[in-house]
Amino acid sequence: MGEITVLRDRLPSVSGSFYEDDPAALESRIKWCFLHKIGPGRLPSAPVSNERKIFALISPHAGYIYSGPVAAHGFLEVSKEPPPEIVVIVGPNHTGMGGAVSVWEGGDWITPLGRVKVDLEVSRSITRSGAAEPDSDAHEYEHSLEVQIPFLQYLFGSGFRIVPICMMLQDYETSRELGEAIATAVKGKPALLIASTDFSHYVPYKSAYERDSLVIEEILRMNPKGVEGAVRSKGITMCGPGPVMAVMSASLALGADRCRKLCYATSGDTSGPKGEVVGYGSFSIEFK
Repeated sequence: MGEITVLRDRLPSVSGSFYEDDPAALESRIKWCFLHKIGPGRLPSAPVSNERKIFALISPHAGYIYSGPVAAHGFLEVSKEPPPEIVVIVGPNHTGMGGAVSVWEGGDWITPLGRVKVDLEVSRSITRSGAAEPDSDAHEYEHSLEVQIPFLQYLFGSGFRIVPICMMLQDYETSRELGEAIATAVKGKPALLIASTDFSHYVPYKSAYERDSLVIEEILRMNPKGVEGAVRSKGITMCGPGPVMAVMSASLALGADRCRKLCYATSGDTSGPKGEVVGYGSFSIEFK
């Protein structure tokens, strides 16, 4: 008999710091995000539409007390539609570990709210394209993907699978190639894409709004190349331009044709103080 391969689960890395490690306390924190003054002001309820128009979200990934109210806007919009079966989450590599573009092809991802299965068919389709490589090291301590998952579990329970992708290399061409590979892998499937990013880091409050508006303009224009241009030419300290460009490229390849800004705020708005802040944005990319 051949050896049986046991896929290693991905244990939570930032529970107890970015979000609560107790399930009840974590659910309470997520509700707090929805009801926060910067949040949407109400909790998700049953879907109000039989049609899925939202193909992708752009969502922040800081500690919930800072970025959670902004992230809640996107998750509220998704809750109004039939749930996706597959969620492709693309985030930046903050740790410097692993490959240039790393796809998790291992076991379940675990949070205090339970287990989430990985869609290995979609994951392997992306790595076979050559746009990414199978790699677990990049994901071991990376928070940008992990913090999206409890929100999804709160909405959908265990009824979805994920495809975690971590980007160290974030230039336009790499992002475009990844986006096209994602589009091919999810075409015809009930999928949601999430680009995980924060915007300006540790800048004065007014400067965050001014600088980030330049990137937001390109996002709303659905112009991935323009995102790279704004970030580079203005020196904007956005940590995830690559995930945004990749998800935008995938969305365009499959016919999504508009982007809505749901919320932009900073850590100075959600939790203060305003001397040095981080910018957070929530956007939905949709089919008309």
